[in-house]
This record gives sequence, structure tokens and C-alpha cells, in this order.
Amino acid sequence: MSEEAPKTYLALPPPAVPAVYKQPDAPNAEQMAMYDQVLEHFSQTEYVLPGVEQDGHLVDREKLWLRLEDTLKWRREFGVYDTLSAELVEPEAVTGKEILFGYDKERRPGFYMIPSRQNTDEATRQVQFAVWMLERAVDLMGPGVEKMDLLIDFAEKAKNPSIGTARTVLNILQSHYPERLGLALILNIPWLITMFLKAMMPFVDPVTRLKIKLNPKVSVSLLRVHTDAERFRYVQVIEENIFEPEMIFAKSWGGAVDFEYEHDKYWPSLVGMCDARRAEQMQRWKELGATIGAKEWEIKGGLSSAVADAEKLVA
Repeated sequence: MSEEAPKTYLALPPPAVPAVYKQPDAPNAEQMAMYDQVLEHFSQTEYVLPGVEQDGHLVDREKLWLRLEDTLKWRREFGVYDTLSAELVEPEAVTGKEILFGYDKERRPGFYMIPSRQNTDEATRQVQFAVWMLERAVDLMGPGVEKMDLLIDFAEKAKNPSIGTARTVLNILQSHYPERLGLALILNIPWLITMFLKAMMPFVDPVTRLKIKLNPKVSVSLLRVHTDAERFRYVQVIEENIFEPEMIFAKSWGGAVDFEYEHDKYWPSLVGMCDARRAEQMQRWKELGATIGAKEWEIKGGLSSAVADAEKLVA
């Protein structure tokens, strides 16, 4: 990292869709039949969420977001749409113990967790903050992106997390955010935390477990730093060529970003950017007809990105 590199304080917006980008393959006949079945089920005009005491009709935010019924009910009960707010969880955020910054080469958001910055003992709000940040990571997923990367650094003395709290967060992740994890890299794990994580592993889904790397060997292939226009030199990295250096922190991760967490700068920027993205997506969904089954690619602006790229080529 150059000594002249300026400090960075803010989260980054999602990168643009690459000019050469292959959208996911169309569903096969079996997958399409399942899709049609789910679409028909939720599109019934008389549909209401089962087991809901209050009004069970889906509101626009639920139709836009639509997932499985159990998750729809959980989101209501947890208060994702009405209780879970930036104001509620902000006391958990002031030390920068959880940060969204940068994107890997597949445009997946980087979600940093720094346990040494733990500043509260309130388990309920800690879980709420983790879910709020997961929701913001989803906000920052551009067209064609459905996963995030966790980057957890146990450097410096960290307060041991509660097994109960960790199991609650893990259950939420596996039950209501399935397949959202691209990769989890966990660095500088002390012995006690290693024992803690081993105790948690039996509760981790086998597919998820394969994505978790504990104290991964530092090698030479995660990042590349340009020395000039033609050549590269490799820096301290972790196993695979996942991030460009300008997209990952210098401290602990060997990137090129001298990031400093200043709450008064970072927090309003993140909240404002995510609020704006959700509003844009809601507007696109309404313009697409406000119906269940709209393509996420179009809701996230992928269609407008493709049109803009085509206009540039014509010009």
C-alpha cells in the first residue's frame, strides 16, 4: 500500500455489471414447473399468510421480496419492516464492529466483523444489528448478485461471544438467508475461540461448512497489486484470487484500502445509500407491474444497465 494512499471512511456502492457478463442459465423444465407452482400459490387473490393473527395479506414489500412462507412470517415477527431500524441498532454500530465495504471479483459485498470492537452486552439488540447489516448487504447486491463474503478478524483481544447468541444468529442465517454466503474467511483465531467455533460447527449446514475457512494459510493469490501497467506484484493474501486490492482493507487482509471507521461519516452514508437503493428497487418493481414473480435482475436495475451499455456502443 502506498504511503500516500488517502484514508477511506465510507462504504462503496455496488460495482457496475461487467460489459461481458453471462446471466444465469434459464431454469430447466423441472425448475420452471416448481417456479410456476410457487408463483400460482402466492398469486392467488385470496392468499393470506397462514398462522398470522393480524392481517395476513401480503404488503408490497413482501411481494417484492417474496420468499418462503416461514420466512415471510419470521420477518414480520422479527420486525424487519417496522421495528428493525437504523435508529434502533445504531448503538451497536458506533465502534465499527461490523462494516460493509468493497466487493469481490464476483461483485459480492464484503461484510467485515471485528469482535474486538464489541461494545455491548445486550444479546437481543446484537442479533438485531447482525440481521440489519445482513439486510443492508442484500441492498448492496447488484444485478446478478445473491451472495456476500464474511471477513472476520479476531486480531487483538476480543470478548468471547455467547454461544446462545451465536446459535440464534446461525439459525437465522440458515433458516431465512439460505445460500447468501459466498465465502467466510476467519483470521487470527485464538485457542479459546477455536474451541468455541468447533462447538458451533455441528450446528452448521454441511454446504455452508465447506465455505468457511478457519485461520486460512496466508499465501500469494487472493489479491494482486499493480506495480505498473504491465506487471503485478503479489502481497499478503489468502488462498484464492478473490478481491482486487482496492476493494479490501490493508489491515489484516493485505489490501490497498487504508480504512478508518468514523461513525459520523460511515453510518449516515451507508444508511442513505441503502435507503436510496431500496426505494429505487421498489419503484422499478411497481413500474414492472407490482406483481409477484418479477425478475430480480430487472428490479435491481440490470435491464437499465444493459440498455445504457447498448446506447454507449451505438454512440
